Amino acid sequence: MLKRLVFLTLAILLAGFAPIAAEAAVLKIATIAPEGSQWMQEMRKGADEIKTRTAGRVTVKFYGGGVMGNEKSVLRKIRIGQLHGGAFTGGGLIEVYPDISLYSLPMVFRSLDELDYVRSRMDKTLEQGLEGAGFVSFGFAEGGFALIMANKPVRSLDDLRGKKIWVPEGDSNTYAIMEGLGLSPVTLPITDVLTGLQTGLIDIIGTSPIGAIAFQWHTKVQYISTAPLAYLFATLVVDRKVFDKLSVEDQAVVREVMEGIYRQLDTQNRRDNEKASVALGTQGLEFVEFNPGEVEKMRSNVTETVLALGSKGAFSLPLYQEMRRLIEAYHSQPRSGAGGVRP
Repeated sequence: MLKRLVFLTLAILLAGFAPIAAEAAVLKIATIAPEGSQWMQEMRKGADEIKTRTAGRVTVKFYGGGVMGNEKSVLRKIRIGQLHGGAFTGGGLIEVYPDISLYSLPMVFRSLDELDYVRSRMDKTLEQGLEGAGFVSFGFAEGGFALIMANKPVRSLDDLRGKKIWVPEGDSNTYAIMEGLGLSPVTLPITDVLTGLQTGLIDIIGTSPIGAIAFQWHTKVQYISTAPLAYLFATLVVDRKVFDKLSVEDQAVVREVMEGIYRQLDTQNRRDNEKASVALGTQGLEFVEFNPGEVEKMRSNVTETVLALGSKGAFSLPLYQEMRRLIEAYHSQPRSGAGGVRP
């Protein structure tokens, strides 16, 4: 009898150290990306693959079309545990990781070649920064260069004065830069831009061709200025505390699938932007060039404000200076030796 009691006691104690089957995890992720868009299609395919490869231990549920609110609302819901992650534009995460704004600072990049060179050397740094801020990132997907779109041609800085210019909600850096140029920025969440254009709350927007079409903004503008205004990108992040509860094996599956999709979208979106530009022209929108010297004049003024923002701690000034150094390094190398992230 005593031996039996000892055996049962040991069995109970040892059971406490035995592996416990992990409960099924549901990752609830929100995005403003429209339902039916390429992004949503690829994300849902990824969710299916994750569920299959983890034998149902991990389910990813996407809420598209902004049903969970704008980016600010999504971030708040992640903090209180109502959501576990979201797909954000760079500006949507400034509040938690200010350096994520670096790529999207106005007038930094002149070309996609410059951008590719910098991204191939800085993406990992920004991803690590997001992880340090409590979010697991699966890479960045290009949105393209934001171009000025309006109902009157914009060929100079003076053409922007007195106009109500949209700035994405949360993008405090761009707001300050616009004010520094003597312009009139109006903050709106992305979900309210179409209504803003319809009602006259805003006159001018800055977005990429695919963005204009995806959100139907192109139906409310007539002219597109071709000079790159700012680089747009998106990233999918998950609350690190939630992600860390997954088994190591399941974490690896989620990373592999989502990072693969983001690499694919990053490449595909560039091609889609080119097609979207053609489509906008076909639909009657007119592309206009800035007057000679105007872009460099704007860039000079913007750079002055950007440096002031960095000095005040709006983002890491050393990291911004590293980005500028990489742009200079790109131009100092033979074109055949200037590698980027594109094949």
